[in-house]
Amino acid sequence: MQAGYAKSDTKVASQYVSWKSYATRSYQSATHGGRFVQNFANAKAKNYGKFEDVGKMRHGAMLAKNSFAAMPDGKLAAGPLFLMEKMKAGWNKESGDWKYTMVIANGSTFGVTKGTNAAGMQFCIECHASAEDEDYMLFVPDEYRVTSNKLFSGGRLHL
Repeated sequence: MQAGYAKSDTKVASQYVSWKSYATRSYQSATHGGRFVQNFANAKAKNYGKFEDVGKMRHGAMLAKNSFAAMPDGKLAAGPLFLMEKMKAGWNKESGDWKYTMVIANGSTFGVTKGTNAAGMQFCIECHASAEDEDYMLFVPDEYRVTSNKLFSGGRLHL
């Protein structure tokens, strides 16, 4: 996955692996096509680990969610990388000032809020609007939450 994402013009597509991981393991996400995902946050989003008590994120906070699918033959297939970046206040009221970007597994960009294929990113805005009270963030399910980064370090998941 990471090799494909790293081909992207989106710089953080190759950097997110060094960010803190907030899931003990990959978990299935119905809102991300039933793919298995993990949640990461950059240093400016360090309060993400407070989950529902996080409050508003500051400009520059970034969240990443990589993904893969389990195929019927038992093989795994890399899925998109989903990115959220908190923009300056007033950037886009509809998205709570979050910019959404989706990077396909081969490194190409599917869409960006207010950019390439913005219409394709509308689903992200609409889904995250359900979490307006949590600054439009959706969190790791309770049973998969961690507050330590011991499981993910050096770009590798340790299970």
